[in-house]
This record gives sequence, structure tokens and C-alpha cells, in this order.
Amino acid sequence: MSSDLSLSRRTVLGLLGGGAALVAGVRPISAAETRIADLIEQARGKGSISKRIDYISGVLRGTRYQGYTLIGGPRRPEKFVMRDDAFDCVTFCETVLAAAIAGNRDEFDSALRSIRYHNSVVTWRERNHYFFEWGRHNVENRICRDVVLDGSLRIEKTVNSQKGLERRRFSMRVIPSANFLANKGKLENGDIVGFVTRRPNLDYFHVGFVAFGNDGELLLRHASLSRQRVLDEPMDHFIAVNRVRYVTLLRPQEPRAVALNKS
Repeated sequence: MSSDLSLSRRTVLGLLGGGAALVAGVRPISAAETRIADLIEQARGKGSISKRIDYISGVLRGTRYQGYTLIGGPRRPEKFVMRDDAFDCVTFCETVLAAAIAGNRDEFDSALRSIRYHNSVVTWRERNHYFFEWGRHNVENRICRDVVLDGSLRIEKTVNSQKGLERRRFSMRVIPSANFLANKGKLENGDIVGFVTRRPNLDYFHVGFVAFGNDGELLLRHASLSRQRVLDEPMDHFIAVNRVRYVTLLRPQEPRAVALNKS
């Protein structure tokens, strides 16, 4: 990424703890599980999924940035990882979205699998490595829908930055950044904005949530590599500093429209 981590870099960090419980044959309850359960419960009374995402993501501001938190590879077994103590830009969005969808802690795991893996199959090859595929698969499973603004256009992309995966070529509908900023009134809290990279072999360089300040200022709420934490910053500043040409926009849908795969 130019100022934040490449979205195909999704590997390597273990989860530890709970030795005594494991000896007893009981799966330990981590602090992350407790915190997620509390956030799900607290968010339930906030109303729409837009408001729930805004609440949960807001509580998580200040959480440290950490890349390579997922475990698995072309020759390494994939493990389902859930943590809330550190995020990269994608795992932040995944965790918040799953918590906003879920009605309880068990539903959170199912939602996170559906969001992170194609058809909820926890293998390295079914992981949504490229954010274009992340978006497409989460539209297919009705967790999100595409938002198209005036001035949108199509571009062609060829990606091959992820070792172990074959080259992919696809057409993307994108929004020029000036059109995106000019249509603030059509955006909602919790919309997922993807920032298209200028690199020829990658699709996106960053992703985060749309948020609004108390004065109505358009903000980006994201896990920032350069700032090493989850924070809000003015959207226009981020776009200008990173010379963003195009973005894409996804809008999360209410759980009743979501067909979660329980497997």
C-alpha cells in the first residue's frame, strides 16, 4: 500500500492462552470473545445496521494496528482467527461488520466466516485475498450491496500480487474521488469505502468505513498503518495525501437479508 498495507497481505500471527482450560478439555473464553459479546449486546439497541457499525467501530478507535494477523498459506493449514486487540484495515472492517450483523456471540463466528471466506469455507484458497473478490462475494451472499454514484465508470484490472494464486483479470465499476466527495449527502455511516490503487498488479491499497463528525464532516474510520491505530481522519485529506483517483462503495445490509452459511 502507499500509506497503508496491501490488502493481499493476510497471514501469520498465532493466538495463545488458556493452557489450564485446554488441559481440562474446555475451550478457554478469551478477552476478545468477551469484548465482542459485550459490543454485540450494546449495539443491539442502536437501531439500523448503519448505526450499529458506527457505534462498534467508534468504540474500537484507539485499537492498535497489526498486520499479518491471519494464519494460513498455500502450504500451511488455514486457521479461523478472531481477535479484537489489533487489526489491519480489512480485519477491522470484517470484525465490525460481523459484530453488527450478529445477534449473539455464536452468530458472530458464523458471520465472520461468511464475510472472510468464499462460501464460509475456511481454507487459504477460499479466503477473500483481493478486496475486489471480498466485495463481490459479500454482495453475492447479500451481506452488502454495491452503491453506484453519478459519474461511475468501469476500469480493467489484472492482479497477481498474492503468491500462490493465479493471475486474475476483472472489470471494476469505480467512482472518481471528486464525485465521491461531491456526493456526501448520499453516503451513510458504515458504508465501506475501498481505495483503488494505482499499482498495476493490485486492486486496492486500503479500505475503511464512512463516518461523520459532529459537525457533519465526512470522515474515514480505519485501521491506519501509518498512524498505527484505529482512528478517524478527514476523508478529503486522506484522498488528497494518497492521490486517490478512484474508490468503490459497499453498503452493509440488515441481517434479515443475509443468508449466513452455518457450516
